[in-house]
Amino acid sequence: MTKADIVNEIAKNTGIEKVTVQKTVEALMETIKHSMVTGNNVYLRGFGSFIVKKRAKKTARNISKNTTIIIPAHNIPAFKPAKSFITKVKSHVKK
Repeated sequence: MTKADIVNEIAKNTGIEKVTVQKTVEALMETIKHSMVTGNNVYLRGFGSFIVKKRAKKTARNISKNTTIIIPAHNIPAFKPAKSFITKVKSHVKK
């Protein structure tokens, strides 16, 4: 499902114009991104959490050149689904 599909589905289910839904979805995504860039997690009860994971500094190997490189500590965005969401996905069986 794409962002356009999500917008269409919300517009169909709510009766709100697609343009308004599009702006709302974009605003939601920008708010989540901005929050995570500034180091804050976003918690959506019943859906999941958008969290910032901290990766430690580590040593890696470039096999083709047979050298080692240092990968500095960094942050990455991650999504952790809520337990109720996981349960629904696990129990849903496609026919």
